[in-house]
Amino acid sequence: MDNPNDDSAQYLISTVSKRSGVKSDLVRAWERRYQAVTPIRTAGGHRVYTAQDIARLMLLNEATRHGHSISQIARLSLEELRRLVKSEQTATVLTSAPISATGRRCLAEEYIEKCYSSVVAFDANTLEAHFEHAIVELGTDAFIEHLLTPLLTRIGERWRSGELRPVHEHMASSIIRSLAYILRNNNPVAANAPRMVVSTPIGQLHELGALLAAIIAELKGWQVTYLGANLPAEEIAAAVCFTNAVAVTLSISFNNDDLVIPREIRRLKKLLGARAALIVGGRAAADYKAVLDEAGVLDVQNYDHFRAILDGLAAGHSAQISDGLASVE
Repeated sequence: MDNPNDDSAQYLISTVSKRSGVKSDLVRAWERRYQAVTPIRTAGGHRVYTAQDIARLMLLNEATRHGHSISQIARLSLEELRRLVKSEQTATVLTSAPISATGRRCLAEEYIEKCYSSVVAFDANTLEAHFEHAIVELGTDAFIEHLLTPLLTRIGERWRSGELRPVHEHMASSIIRSLAYILRNNNPVAANAPRMVVSTPIGQLHELGALLAAIIAELKGWQVTYLGANLPAEEIAAAVCFTNAVAVTLSISFNNDDLVIPREIRRLKKLLGARAALIVGGRAAADYKAVLDEAGVLDVQNYDHFRAILDGLAAGHSAQISDGLASVE
């Protein structure tokens, strides 16, 4: 790989992210996992990058958009990356129309079978490779909706029937978490974008549903603060205050057959008041419909419904900003 210190100018990661178009967390992930760039550290411990690093990241970003796996191209030289990107740009001009929605569904079904076979074989490396390729071929939204969700449902069903062990589900979930940096929106978020906090209520330890909700919201242009799993209502409400969020999204994956979830929903709704909307979804959300209706929660039915809710809240947020500007004038 090229020497990252060929030029003397040094840039902090915030500047590198803006100039290369690659989000800071993705820069760190490519650096940590694939040694795509090798920054040096200042006396104060800050990473600093060169103009050559920025050029590499721009080319890597473009190449991955064309379907190349970062693990296979991360160590290419600058010249090799330039040739690769140039060849892809030429090929794009000659390609036919993008894959149709029906084609995506068929492709997703093929990937489901391949991924499930890898889970059964407990082959983590092959499963991760299938996921990486599917994300590129399907796009993030279709990957989540048409591949990942049905796959996780199948794994859960086979686990409960005894065909798979809990460790199979844990292995698949671990890989999905590790790939979150690929799934997340890599485009800059508008400064006035609506803000959201995403978590799971106390006692809900499975966070994949919440993580996927956070990714979908980011793709819709929201600025998301993802808190992970198992938080009490008071902490979630505190995060809303710290971030000025206009919405909270909770994922409920399991019915614990106790009074904790109803209590936490009521408590959080009271703490939020009119400050932020409360959105609840997940595999077990329907089991708590009575308390969700009672509290006036926005109950997510499916991914399209969640996106529609986000659009409605974003429109209301934009209207509030416009009204505020008009009053100032």
